[in-house]
Amino acid sequence: MPVTTRFAPSPTGHLHVGNIRTALHNWLLARQAGGRFLLRIDDTDQARSEERFVEAIRTDLAWLGLVPDGEERQSARLPIYEQAFDTLRAAGRIYPAYETQQELELKRKILLGRGLPPIYDRAALQLSEAERAEKEAAGTAPHWRFLLDHGQPITWEDGIRGAQHFDPAALSDPVVRRADGSWLYMLPSAVDDIAMGVTDVLRGEDHVSNTALQLQMFAALGAAPPRLSHAALLVGSEGKLSKRLGSLGCDALREEGIEPEALLSMLARLGTSQPVEPQADAAALVAGFDLSAFGRAPARFDGEELARVNAGVVHQLPFAQVADRVPAGMGAEAWDAVRPNLARVSEAADWWQVIHGPVTQPAFDAETRGYLQLAAGLDLWGDDPWAELTGALKAQTGRKGRALFLPLRQALTGLDAGPDMHRLLPLIGREEVRRRLNVAALQ
Repeated sequence: MPVTTRFAPSPTGHLHVGNIRTALHNWLLARQAGGRFLLRIDDTDQARSEERFVEAIRTDLAWLGLVPDGEERQSARLPIYEQAFDTLRAAGRIYPAYETQQELELKRKILLGRGLPPIYDRAALQLSEAERAEKEAAGTAPHWRFLLDHGQPITWEDGIRGAQHFDPAALSDPVVRRADGSWLYMLPSAVDDIAMGVTDVLRGEDHVSNTALQLQMFAALGAAPPRLSHAALLVGSEGKLSKRLGSLGCDALREEGIEPEALLSMLARLGTSQPVEPQADAAALVAGFDLSAFGRAPARFDGEELARVNAGVVHQLPFAQVADRVPAGMGAEAWDAVRPNLARVSEAADWWQVIHGPVTQPAFDAETRGYLQLAAGLDLWGDDPWAELTGALKAQTGRKGRALFLPLRQALTGLDAGPDMHRLLPLIGREEVRRRLNVAALQ
């Protein structure tokens, strides 16, 4: 079967960096194999799901360039889950349980107090038909649990973590359906992976125990499971990922001037042995994606590193890709001149102001003013006016290095550093260069 991956967010909020990393991994895995990347909206929780978040997810994926090859909505697939539920119930793999949340919490506290793992005791299985009927007659609607098979260990070869082993007797039978009839994540997800032909599931390591449970669901439904891989979670520079970074979404990143290519470049390599490098073309990320490079240690997300990667991406962006985001009138020549000095595309406006003026010049001493007056009088303007100007000044004054170049840059730009003056001078223009030098000389 062709490789098919899926990204399955719940539309209960905006995507954050952790979600985006999962989506990216699945997109890269599919693209590298020439397969399919699917978007599944897990919206069975009708109370918390909102359509505005569905639209936000689509918008964010489009901004990132992670365009899915197909989309499914769990809310449109309820009959499929009902059918699987009936099949498993008839096979004795799903059973009703009547404990309230308070009763379950009390059981957990008692077990923990005895130093035991808080595993559900399967008390509901001991109820007689008469006892069940009595509870339902009293208005107690059951929730539904999947009956784990304790007869053999749960094992799989994880694409990142290697050989995995779980004792099903050490796990609680998972609740798959609430008393109100609504679905929890576990069963619908397994049913969808089967129906949608998902061949590879790549997600965070916080789902490892879910995977152990779902493997028995795949078997009970008579289906082979997908290949499974679990990546280490993101952490912040001080350990646990801060709430600010953990909730950092595409809207906030866009407002900060982060390029989608920068975010992808960083998230594709975090937690791997591969270096994080700015890549303006996602093809390089696709070609280099390698599950064997993923480590088991938590992946460190650093906002300062993202800013560094962003600057590196900006330095690679062609004018056509930013033409609608730079100041009116700025062309490819000006973009190419200022691009190496930008950390964000929006900073091009600052250099466009330097090119067109006015600029605020520093106060120069008498000797420097005389030097600038000499420069203004040379009026050299050939193919490389900066080289001609500095060459003539060096010959006439004997200045070199900082003494030769800095006063000119300060007079012409008002700054001590900036873009290559060989490229900047033609953009400022002959008459404006002379005017700025004369103004500086007469201060």
